[in-house]
Amino acid sequence: MLTREQIAMRVAREMRDGFYVNLGIGIPTLVANYIPKGMQVMLQSENGLLGMGPFPTEEEVDPDMINAGKQTVTAISGASIFDSAQSFAMIRGGHVDLTVLGAFEVDVMGNIASWMVPGKLVKGMGGAMDLVAGAENIVVTMTHASKTGESKLLPQCALPLTGAGCIKKVVTDLAYVEIRDGKFWLIERAPGVSVDEIVKLTAGEMVVPEVVPEMTF
Repeated sequence: MLTREQIAMRVAREMRDGFYVNLGIGIPTLVANYIPKGMQVMLQSENGLLGMGPFPTEEEVDPDMINAGKQTVTAISGASIFDSAQSFAMIRGGHVDLTVLGAFEVDVMGNIASWMVPGKLVKGMGGAMDLVAGAENIVVTMTHASKTGESKLLPQCALPLTGAGCIKKVVTDLAYVEIRDGKFWLIERAPGVSVDEIVKLTAGEMVVPEVVPEMTF
């Protein structure tokens, strides 16, 4: 299975020169460390930072420089700092080229559930609902199954939705999957993971091509 860092490395390959990118909380924040060298990407954080850099070294830590998940970050040369109202105006206005989010569940229709588990205390929905509504290119990072072995790639999400019909790409610890025509399409598999293992842990209908290459790092 892929580590959290390897998932982030695979997602970083979806970046393109000149992109404005928002990274969600959790695994998505790690993507900042794996942007290809020489590529100009501006990372945006909904708490009001455009031009976010990688996580700081111990000597670089500034307690006032944080991302939306309250982790300390760095700012690249030319970065801008502003209030969250301006940040959400960028998001809602469709000015973010790529959004990377975590999720509890994703289904074959591209629906995503990422903000609430009934019966559990949550601090709030955060900016995910704005992000899925304002971005056309969204990549979800998640484990393929729960700790008890239940699939998170479903025929229909059971948890309250964050957004409907908005997800096209998912990178899990087992595979890279695209969502098309009401089905999951298996594009790549984690090194050492068989197609049968992936299909077994995918509850929604999955299309498997004749050849499924292993991811390379």
